[in-house]
Amino acid sequence: MTSYEASAGRHCHDAVGPLHSCVYFAPERQDELAALGLEPGAMAYFAGRAAPLGAVGAGTVTATFYNFNPEHVKRYIPAAWALATPEAVLAARLRGADRTLRRLLGEEALTSKEMAEAAELAMRATEACRREARPLYAANADLPVPGEPHLTLWHAATLLREHRGDGHLAALAVAGLSGIEALVLHNATGKAPTSALFMRTRGWSARQWADARDGLRERGLLDEAGELTKAGAALRGEAEALTDRLDAAPYDHLGAAATARLTELAGGFTATLRAAGAFPAVHFGKG
Repeated sequence: MTSYEASAGRHCHDAVGPLHSCVYFAPERQDELAALGLEPGAMAYFAGRAAPLGAVGAGTVTATFYNFNPEHVKRYIPAAWALATPEAVLAARLRGADRTLRRLLGEEALTSKEMAEAAELAMRATEACRREARPLYAANADLPVPGEPHLTLWHAATLLREHRGDGHLAALAVAGLSGIEALVLHNATGKAPTSALFMRTRGWSARQWADARDGLRERGLLDEAGELTKAGAALRGEAEALTDRLDAAPYDHLGAAATARLTELAGGFTATLRAAGAFPAVHFGKG
């Protein structure tokens, strides 16, 4: 695989992925899950994303989500399954995705030939996804494909997102980075959410964050100011390159022309989502 091919696959993923992730910030999804009795916020997130795995415990969620404090996960899992079954959560999250995309994209886009084409291309890409060592992808791949094109595209975007995500976690493990270390190193690039936001959403304390930062300094990956060293930047680059290699199959299968077309189509829909305020403003930089 050439660097161009890896870049093309990454760009396609970046265009398709927001069609899945927009639901995490949408009130429709929160409303659907709250109607089942789930608490908004972390409980809804953990249950909604883990539901394809079944009524799993906190250990499985911690392992598959990677960068959350295990104690934070334990506050909500498995308690969520006493409130709503995974089957009910799956139905609720699909309803939420349907309502969200209808509101943000509009009915004309949902019934367009471009939507049908994007859904077909994205599902074709998933034909080459691998299940081995990819628990979140494999669990979602067992779910039925929705019938409407916009939900088919959302489902395919979910599969492609989790496929790349599972591979990225393998790359982080190869790099010898714990969950919190991966966050601290990412934060040090200056292109990530602030450390305060990472700590709040992932359940890490300031002390734990400082300890992880100290450990990365000892490894020579951060300097005394908490900035990436050359070694730190190189390690991140190696992890991203490995992620690209592990995620190459869907886009190799699709081919260069179809990958470019899917990137174009999904990118247009994603631009509409962003213009409609689908994603919250996040303060980037050092925190």
